[in-house]
Formats: sequence, structure tokens, C-alpha cells
Amino acid sequence: MVSCLDRSERTGSPFWKSRTPSTNHSPSNTVVGASYSHANILKFVPEGVPSHSRPRTPPRQASANARHATPPSRPGIWVTSPPREPYSGILTHENESWTTDNADDDEVDEEIVYDDEEDEFGLPSISSLRKKDLKRNNFFQRKSIDPGGNNEQDTSSLGLALGAGRHRADSSDIAEERGAPMYPLARTGEGKILRPQYKDILQDPVNALNLISHTPPPANASSKETENYSSRISRINKFKRILQSSNISLSELRDLAWSGVPDEVRAMTWQILLGYLPTNSERRISTLERKRKEYLDGVRQAFERGNVASPGQQSASTSGRARGLDEAVWHQISIDVPRTNPHIELYGYEATQRSLERILYVWAIRHPASGYVQGINDLVTPFWQVFLGVYITDLDVEEGMDPGQLPKSVLDAVEADSFWCLTKLLDGIQDNYIYAQPGIHRQVNALRDLTVRIDSALAKHLEGEGVEFMQFSFRWMNCLLMREMSIKNTIRMWDTYMAEEQGFSRFHLYVCAAFLVKWSEQLVKMDFQEVMMFLQALPTKNWTEKDIELLLSEAFIWQSLFQDSRAHLRSAGDVSSGNGTV
Repeated sequence: MVSCLDRSERTGSPFWKSRTPSTNHSPSNTVVGASYSHANILKFVPEGVPSHSRPRTPPRQASANARHATPPSRPGIWVTSPPREPYSGILTHENESWTTDNADDDEVDEEIVYDDEEDEFGLPSISSLRKKDLKRNNFFQRKSIDPGGNNEQDTSSLGLALGAGRHRADSSDIAEERGAPMYPLARTGEGKILRPQYKDILQDPVNALNLISHTPPPANASSKETENYSSRISRINKFKRILQSSNISLSELRDLAWSGVPDEVRAMTWQILLGYLPTNSERRISTLERKRKEYLDGVRQAFERGNVASPGQQSASTSGRARGLDEAVWHQISIDVPRTNPHIELYGYEATQRSLERILYVWAIRHPASGYVQGINDLVTPFWQVFLGVYITDLDVEEGMDPGQLPKSVLDAVEADSFWCLTKLLDGIQDNYIYAQPGIHRQVNALRDLTVRIDSALAKHLEGEGVEFMQFSFRWMNCLLMREMSIKNTIRMWDTYMAEEQGFSRFHLYVCAAFLVKWSEQLVKMDFQEVMMFLQALPTKNWTEKDIELLLSEAFIWQSLFQDSRAHLRSAGDVSSGNGTV
């Protein structure tokens, strides 16, 4: 039973990589961002709260105090939701001078209690970055006020001009790229509960199967609802029977998973289908322990400090090169992670972003042939979200929970498992991410040829309007349609992908073909501009699991018809115009 967690079990900010603008810039160094916008995170700001006081993840000291002030709701169960008191109130109780707008710099330095300037990896701590931001903002405010009383901005101020845009730092310090972001807090009335048996699940995920409980249907449930309930219970029991056996049958598990995996058993099913967990139960515990330790050792090696600089040289604690980090790789990851699913609260928290950054960076340096490519940041999120849900009583973890409140051992396990499963997935589609991305080019060409055979009228219309398949389907292949669908729908689609032997490479092609042909009736009536605008913002926001299952069924039909067809292997120009058969 877990009534309270030691401080050592809580996760902190193992390496905080915020950026602050540099004063040495040139227009050529401007960073061009990805397609996601970080602005959607601002949706989590409560109404009536001014923009300068948006909630952030509380400092460790404040979190510790709040933990003792908010006891568990029931004995033996630890509530993982953050303190309900507004963050500005916490800061006021801890240090009233924080909100003093007109305080001098010296007074701020003396009154505010900050953590160490750096974290365990030599990167600036969150408090030191806030300190610098506060000092810089006060400086800009004073510079922008005219002595005559006119509050006009000094447009000649270099620092003030740089505030309007985001530039890449010219220095070697990789920690100067990003300003302190705003992190959401769980809203009042929401909260996720850590399972008291989380240590048993950490040791062996099969223990989670024994905790599955079934809430009976309401007394006034219709006959259809009762039938669906019974069908779901029966399906979960089938998975449990397979997963609890001493030697798991992969063929049986694939056949059962093709039609979807229940949330309660998805994490373990995915890990086995991807080959991360062994099918033999006797090897499972030792394999998990070894692989998780290997990943955490890799993290420490990747982010360890360099040797102490000699006199006259730049300090290792302030030089990205001395820390041994690949600055180009780290720079791109630090840009992409805050843009990953900004509309979902879970991915706005500090703990989530730090975890994703570690996974992506360690993967990149272990795979130098491809390195990090934009789009890989999307592929890790289904794993992270599914594996996190195993340790929470509520499987829906997208809202109402700050992962930073969880034990460090839980986050380490989720992070390591996500890393290895991402590695297994990318091993099968590595050609998509190496230099020039030849795998994607092959898939795009195959999609064009397949569309000619499935819907020749659509293919001719796109060609007549000058629409190149590369213009819209590159993203479909690079991100596996994740930018077109919600994460929950993506997770359902991945159930089937993992049940297929080459689901993420070969079967995905037929899913994209079925996805394109689905909009054929609308597309043939559009010109070039309308086609491109439509395909860049497809109306899939309200898609349900039924829509995904229908898409997968259509893809299976096309695969059955064309997979072993010799004509499908030829280019479209090799097929006689008078012979449309395959």
C-alpha cells in the first residue's frame, strides 16, 4: 500500500533546457518551426487569469509543501493531481516579493530563493531561467518608458526588437534557445490516481491483468448495451488467457489484436507484438530489468557533463559542446517537442516534454545513419500515452494529471519502454528517415500507382490539376497519418498495424490508399488550390473508432486484391490504357 511517496521517488526536472534570446543574431539564423503551434497550450489558462501569471509546473519546494498539505483521498491511494491552489498564490505564500513589479534587480536577487543554477546534467535550472527572464523583463520595461511620461516602446532597443521573434543563438550554449514555457495545471475537480500496486506492475506487467475490474452495466441498460458489455468482457478474457500463458502464441495474439485491443490489455499486447517483451514468461522480468537499465544508462551517458575546462577555456557547465551534446540534433528536438500535440493537456507538462526529449535524443545518437527527423516526435507519443495509463486507475490520461507528480520509477519505466518500442517500430521503416528518405519516396510512388488501379478517375483528375502525390502524401508516410487523426484513433489503428507482419510499412500503404479514395467524390470537383487546402485539413476531427475500423477493412480488401499482383509491382505507365484489370 502506498500512502505517501519519498522525495526520492518523485521525479524532478532531470535536465531543463529552456532558451533565452541571445543578443548576437543575424537574420539568416532565424529558426523555421514545424507545422504545430505552441499557442494551443494557452487554452489551458483559466479564464480571468492575466497572461503574465499563467500557471506553470510548481518548483519542487512548493510541490513538496503542497504534498503534505493535501493528504490522499483514501488510505493507500496516492492522488497524482497537482495542488489546487493557483500557482500565483503558491508563489505569494513562499515569497511575496516575486510579484513586485517595480523591484530593483538587486532586491530580486536578495529576496527570491532559487534552486541551484544548473541541474544534474549541467543545463540551466528552471528557477535560474525564470530569474533571468524576470531581470530582462524589468530591464525592458524601464527602457520602454519615456522619461516624459509617454509609454512608448524604444524600437531602437536590440533586446526589445528581438522579443518579437525567435532566433537561433550564435553561442555554443544549447540551453539559450527557448524562453520559459507555460505549463498547465490540472483543473479543479479532476485528478488521476496512481495504482497502489504500481511496484508490482513495474516488476512484471502481467500483474496489471489481475487488477482489471468490470463495472456492471446500468440496471436500465438496453439489450444492445448489455450485449456489447458481455462481448467486451469476453474479449478481454481472451486476451488475458493468451497473455497469462507461460509461452504466448504470437499467431493467436495477432489474430485477436487485428480487430482492436481493449485498453486494459493494450500496453502488454503492444510490447509483445513488437518483440520488446519475450513470449516466455520466465524471461520477462529479467528482460525488462535489463532493457530499462540499459536505457537509463544511455541517458546518463548522453547527457553527462564533459571534463572540467582548464583555466582560460569556457566552462563545461555553460558550453553545449563540453557537455557532449550534438547541438544540431538537440536544437531541432527542443523545437519540435513543445509543438507535439499542443492541443492535449498531457503533452504540455514539463515532465512529459523532458521525457520525450530524452527519448528522441538518445534514439538519434544511437542511430547516426538517420538521426532525428521531424515526425519521429509524433511516433513516440502513442507509446508514451498507452504505457503511462498502465499505472493509473483511469486509463484516459490525456487530461487532469501532471506526470511530474508520479514516482520517478514509474516515469523511468514508461520512458524506457517507450524508447525501446519506438526503436522496434522504426527498425522496420528506417529507410523513411535516412538521407533523402528513399523509403517515403518509394511509398509515395506506390500510392500513386495503387490509386490509378483503385480509382482511375481520381488519379486522372489529380494529374490534370497538377497535383503531385508528394505534395500531400509525404506527411502521411512520414508521420503515419498521425497529423490527420487523433491520438486515440491512431492508437486503435496501431492495434491492427502491430497485428500485421509489416503493418507500418506495407499495410500502411493500403490504408493511405483507402484514406485518399474515401474523399474521391469531393476531390474530383475541386481545382488545384481547393484540393491542396482540403487534403491539408481533412474533416476527420469527429472520427470515431468505427470510422477507423471501416478504413482498416477497406485497406485489407485492397491489400488482398493487389498485394501479390504482378501488375501492381509495375509502374502505371507499363499498364495498357485499355486494360484496367490487375
